[in-house]
Amino acid sequence: MKGLVTVLTVAMIAGVIAVVWLLVTQLPRAMRAGPELPETISLPDGATAQAITFGQGFVAVVTDDRRILIFAPDGTLRQEVAITD
Repeated sequence: MKGLVTVLTVAMIAGVIAVVWLLVTQLPRAMRAGPELPETISLPDGATAQAITFGQGFVAVVTDDRRILIFAPDGTLRQEVAITD
């Protein structure tokens, strides 16, 4: 019985070490991952951003004047979509 407890103790210690090692080595990389943000985005005059979302190769901004603005990764306006009722 004592041998089984020793084996289980060693297995638990190894498991804790493995989890800590994974957190230390992988968490910083996961925290850096994120969308590519343009340096600047210029909204049209009078527009205020209400929501922002990111997709592959674009940034979409929903404005308070009921438009969706699609920007390229470099910040240039690609498309404007009016939201109608």
